[in-house]
Amino acid sequence: MTTVAVTGASGQLGRLVADRLLASTDPASVVLLSRDPSRLASYAEQGAQVREADFDRPETLPAAFAGVDRLLLISTDVIGARVAGQVAAIEAAKAAGVGHIAYTSVPEPVPANPAGVVPDHAATEEALRASGVAWTMLRNNLYADMQDGVLAQGAATGTIVTNAGEGATAYVTRADCAAVAVGVLLGEGHEGRAYDVTGPRAWTAADLAALAAERSGRAVEVVTVDDEAYTAGLVGAGVPDVIAPLLTSFGAAARGGYLATVTDVVAEVGGVTPTPLEAAI
Repeated sequence: MTTVAVTGASGQLGRLVADRLLASTDPASVVLLSRDPSRLASYAEQGAQVREADFDRPETLPAAFAGVDRLLLISTDVIGARVAGQVAAIEAAKAAGVGHIAYTSVPEPVPANPAGVVPDHAATEEALRASGVAWTMLRNNLYADMQDGVLAQGAATGTIVTNAGEGATAYVTRADCAAVAVGVLLGEGHEGRAYDVTGPRAWTAADLAALAAERSGRAVEVVTVDDEAYTAGLVGAGVPDVIAPLLTSFGAAARGGYLATVTDVVAEVGGVTPTPLEAAI
């Protein structure tokens, strides 16, 4: 019996993966990892193995990965300070005998991509390739689930402010990302593959404005600004200074065409029909 494990299993994506795993395979073959295992008590009650895994405490990792055949490494949320912990997890997994690691990355993690998360993901992908362990990169697009605020703003104000220009983003739901992750963990033939995990179409700001107008019954226009003005607007609206530039960088990535690719990975690997953005919100 193949044993599969999931790091960050108490997070939003991790829980969706855990739910799908427990519905798809023997719970005894599922290992769910978290810095705080108590948050996974309900899964332990269903028969899953629950273990502590704290990337900032490497001494927790050998026991966490013991007996695991395949691992889903969900990237942590400490942007700019997560590479060391993720690399430590890869090294510990290799030492424990894990044979295949899937990692949640980002589309086109290349130097020219201005998205603020790219350096972390590129470094982790490089470390995973260099580890000698079989790998799969799950390059998840931006989450469709997080776009309801954009539509709500458009409906409330009659405008959607963007720095993405005419760039498009192939928003994907977390649930669809979870389906792909489980497809890799339980399936065969995914080693050495980098999958762009996307929704069924790419959306521009104008497309979002049209959807907001349809939902609200009022005209919604797009206001295009540069990156500096967009960041300032976010800060003025109460977004923390450390978060605003990151959000701005995603608009810049869309403007540069780094988020527009649409694939059939959700259907082909995840085995589900990709969820349209308009159905996710």
